[in-house]
Amino acid sequence: MNSVSGQLFWLMAYVIPVVFAISLHEAAHGYVARFFGDSTAADEGRVSINPLRHIDPLGTILLPLVAYWLIQLPFGYAKPVPVDFNRLGNPRRDAAFVAFAGPAANAAMGTLWALLGLFVSVRQPLLWEMARAGILVNAAMVVFNMIPVPPLDGGEILMSLLPRRIATKMEAIRLPPARPKKTIRLLRRLMPYWLLRRTVRMEVYDMCIFAMFLLLMKFHVLDRFLARSIYYVSNAFKAVVIPFS
Repeated sequence: MNSVSGQLFWLMAYVIPVVFAISLHEAAHGYVARFFGDSTAADEGRVSINPLRHIDPLGTILLPLVAYWLIQLPFGYAKPVPVDFNRLGNPRRDAAFVAFAGPAANAAMGTLWALLGLFVSVRQPLLWEMARAGILVNAAMVVFNMIPVPPLDGGEILMSLLPRRIATKMEAIRLPPARPKKTIRLLRRLMPYWLLRRTVRMEVYDMCIFAMFLLLMKFHVLDRFLARSIYYVSNAFKAVVIPFS
């Protein structure tokens, strides 16, 4: 298998697991939010497996390119699902369920890919590699998203569990500072609309967290932790389906 056909085979094996992992992760957030009383995501069409509805120009396109250049890992994120926590029945409690829905969806998908792996053989190389990719991709998303640091899902769960006064102070740190109208007019002249809109609404804290993660990966601080965690979660997916074998 030459390099071109090998890359095409790798792309075909990974594209479906990645698309489903991202789309169902985000759709799960919106579905659970609607279940607990907030239909904002559903009203905006975000409870969907259509990946185009979840693409974020910075997180889904630009950041993965930068991450691949820095750490050879196409790390990124989808467009966050809008949630109006004030519309939830019990905002603090329900916010934890909404946050946990994404990693839970990935865990379910990882288990289903492991189940598929039981029924295909190495004589079906594409399906075999696709099942392996599905397990790996979803395990990575579970591990990364459950890191207890906002804006990751694990951080949002932690915010729901912390005392209210501490959670309020942490949330205040994450709020984007107000920008003067003159600054916004200047930015409008210098950048396209989609980037301007994201910049004006950008949460500086969140971007700092992602930048810190890239630096830690660049200097191999988190490599061993993430690799071990992904390994154990992948094995957990496989262990769940062993009775079906």
